[in-house]
Amino acid sequence: MQSQTTNDITVNVESFYLDEQSNPMTREYAFAYKITITNNSINTVKLMRRHWYIVDTNGSIREVDGEGVVGEQPLLEPNQSFSYTSAASIKSDMGRMYGYYVMHNLSTNETIKVSIPSFNLVPFFKYN
Repeated sequence: MQSQTTNDITVNVESFYLDEQSNPMTREYAFAYKITITNNSINTVKLMRRHWYIVDTNGSIREVDGEGVVGEQPLLEPNQSFSYTSAASIKSDMGRMYGYYVMHNLSTNETIKVSIPSFNLVPFFKYN
């Protein structure tokens, strides 16, 4: 698990190889990742946007930007957490993801950027 704290917001990430949704013969490697965002500040924050960099070992870098996460813009009170699971695919057998969230501090009316720690996308093959 990777973890990073920015502006009193902690982001924890775990990634999982999706063997049943991957096809190494066609260079399709699918991964799920679970993220938990914890508000350690004294202020209420709202997650407005996310920005991802998805990198594979072929040198490809994809950027994904959009509102909220998994169709939500969660509100996090002090000491509250929000977890979600999503997925990504790459065209090489290894890669990594990282990025940031844009959050709105409802107490100070400020926009803050919260880093998402870099995490590896590495398949774990089952051998019989």
